[in-house]
Amino acid sequence: LVGSGPKADAVKRRRRTSAPAAPAATAAAAAPAEPVESHDIWIDPAAVSHSGRGPQAPVAGADPRPTLGGAITGLVSKVLAKPPVRKIARDLGIDLADVVPTGARGEVTREDLVSYQAQRDAELDKADTFWGKTGRPQEQRIEKIPVKGVRKATARAMVESAFAAPHVSIFVDVDASRTMEFVKRLKASRDFEGIKVSPLLILAKAVIWAAARNPSVNASWVDAKDGSDSAEIHVKHFMNLGIAAATPRGLMVPNIKNAQDLSLKELALALNELATTARAGKTQPAQMQGGSLTITNIGALGIDTGTPIINPGEVAIVAFGTIKQKPWVLDGEVIPRWITTLGGSFDHRVVDGDLSARFMADVASILEEPALLLD
Repeated sequence: LVGSGPKADAVKRRRRTSAPAAPAATAAAAAPAEPVESHDIWIDPAAVSHSGRGPQAPVAGADPRPTLGGAITGLVSKVLAKPPVRKIARDLGIDLADVVPTGARGEVTREDLVSYQAQRDAELDKADTFWGKTGRPQEQRIEKIPVKGVRKATARAMVESAFAAPHVSIFVDVDASRTMEFVKRLKASRDFEGIKVSPLLILAKAVIWAAARNPSVNASWVDAKDGSDSAEIHVKHFMNLGIAAATPRGLMVPNIKNAQDLSLKELALALNELATTARAGKTQPAQMQGGSLTITNIGALGIDTGTPIINPGEVAIVAFGTIKQKPWVLDGEVIPRWITTLGGSFDHRVVDGDLSARFMADVASILEEPALLLD
């Protein structure tokens, strides 16, 4: 009962004459029962049922004011289960109170434990998937990953570049069929035996060649250090060719120093070493410094093209899309050709629309006819 009111009258029971009283019961007469008060909640012991036998009188000699905890404890029934079942539950770490009993007398059976364990295993298996336990609140199903190391440095650099350099992007579709034929011949050549050769090698050579014809794409915009609004454009007469690489540590852009001095075979070896080192997570900070122009090979992931963000300290980046066979009009006929799409992003403070278009056209011309590299 909850609330307040007059105290109940004393409860008295007639003395039994047919059965001898227990030793403890003969020590004192029955005492009147009074409500147990605990703040604004009180319980009348006479109203508490024990094992379905109705109100029970206080035990003679005992405190006529039982505690609240004792009264409530008397209402809790014990989970029924045979000893072997209890042992199995202990071994499995199962709380019998969590198991729904199906026994004839309301007891937990061995089958109940098997069913409960199977359900628990299914939930654990489901929790091992990406989506986790769908029954849990969403705020408990959020994985929090600290941003640090390479990821933190990359994020800071990308934000700085995206909001400091006004980007402009252009795209061009290229018939790279002759590049594919050239790569096939290089793979069969004895000079390139044991060396991995891909269309990226031809694109790298094309970028170096096109940058020599359009020097301002191989440059940097440098603000004055005194805080004034003056600035300089630093045109670099060397090519430290950056290759964006996805690694276990995050995105990295190591570069090949003085790539303009390398032969086609030397450039292939440098690309292979750069990729192997990056995938192994062994790229050194010095290898990522001093870049002058970058290539991102998104085609390796099956992507057609994109709008890449310029690497900080540079003014141009070229995205190399996947090469696919597509219908192409050649000499008035529609025939299947190996087609790719190049995307270029440029710092519009340095590279105007005309310059970016000429540079991309020069890169495309090498992919369409690699023999131009012999000029």
